[in-house]
Amino acid sequence: MARFAPRLLVISTPEHAADELRRIRVDSFGILEMVPKMRTLCIELSQVECRQANILKQEMLSLGGDAAVARGTVACSIDRTDCLLIGSAKQLTRLCRKLKAQPFGLAELAGELDLLLTRIASSPAQWKTSRRVLSLQRPLIMGILNITPDSFSDGGCCSTLELACEKALQMEAEGADIIDIGGESTRPGAAPVSSDEEIGRIIPVIERLNGALKCAISVDTWKSDVADRALAAGAEIVNDISGFNFDRQMAGIAAAHGAGVVLMHTRGAPDKMQQETVYHDLMAEVTTSLRASCASAYEAGVSNDCIAIDPGIGFGKDVAGNLELIRRLAELSCLGLPLLIGPSRKSFIGTVLGRVPANERLFGTAAAVALSVSHGAAIVRVHDVRAMRDVADMAHAIMHSKAHSMAHS
Repeated sequence: MARFAPRLLVISTPEHAADELRRIRVDSFGILEMVPKMRTLCIELSQVECRQANILKQEMLSLGGDAAVARGTVACSIDRTDCLLIGSAKQLTRLCRKLKAQPFGLAELAGELDLLLTRIASSPAQWKTSRRVLSLQRPLIMGILNITPDSFSDGGCCSTLELACEKALQMEAEGADIIDIGGESTRPGAAPVSSDEEIGRIIPVIERLNGALKCAISVDTWKSDVADRALAAGAEIVNDISGFNFDRQMAGIAAAHGAGVVLMHTRGAPDKMQQETVYHDLMAEVTTSLRASCASAYEAGVSNDCIAIDPGIGFGKDVAGNLELIRRLAELSCLGLPLLIGPSRKSFIGTVLGRVPANERLFGTAAAVALSVSHGAAIVRVHDVRAMRDVADMAHAIMHSKAHSMAHS
């Protein structure tokens, strides 16, 4: 794992900028001076030594940028400080060159910063599964196929093999690139089911759809034995809500099959995850957790180009946290991996809009999908495939109009 682990901060308002500076204990005068500067790139480094922070501040000032540090850093009256580098991409690139000649491990930081700047400048172009390479030139649509009686939105609607396969083929016809098949509800408070029951629900569906579908099949499970059976039956992606944390054998199974993987952030199993939704720093925890999940994947032999990451909308987050994840989604670009987001019909939308029935949250979902795509989501996991195909494509066209064919303009 990276020693310094720099991460991008996306600053949306002056108030947000001031909050971030207060969080790292910048003095009040420094906050007034730095808030106007934070319209450029902001890169956070956690708990650097004061001697390192002082060099970083000196070098950034010499380049026309700045570095925010905690009170007491200059005099080294504290041991460590979070450090916020503030500058343009050009200034930060020049900082990398200057740090290569500096002591105290800062040459290593230069390499990590250079990699981060490369990642945020360009998004991943493709995502590899065990059977194909999926292009990310436009957003991928992952259609949700729940083979469960108790999912929050559509539990029981695919109660027979025929109904499930019919639904999958319909979603493919509506524009789905991936069908995500799950046999265990992960709604908040859901009780777990056994591997045997999960296998019994999903394997017949995967076997029937293998060859019938042209699009990719994903299995939504955190259990390694379920994933192994599903991948052997025709799935090519494992969507693990635990980010390889619930079942330590999962990473090895995914690697053995060469599967694509989705690593998601959550706090605890579904039956308890909503009991702890308060974070000191939500984006820092999500980023750190996803880095650790990726490290587990790499250690097991999963290829970097097979990994996508998911911040876990609705998993161990409250309404404000879910909104913040979408607003600051671009910060996860520092990991250099395709971003998947799954806001479809979730309760935070119902709370914001006053839409209690899950099937009345189409327009709220559309807004969340559009903004997620504009902030860098490459894959969106949805119930309403036809509608969200249009939403995602339109949002992508707006954000990338120079590269988009305007055949109907």
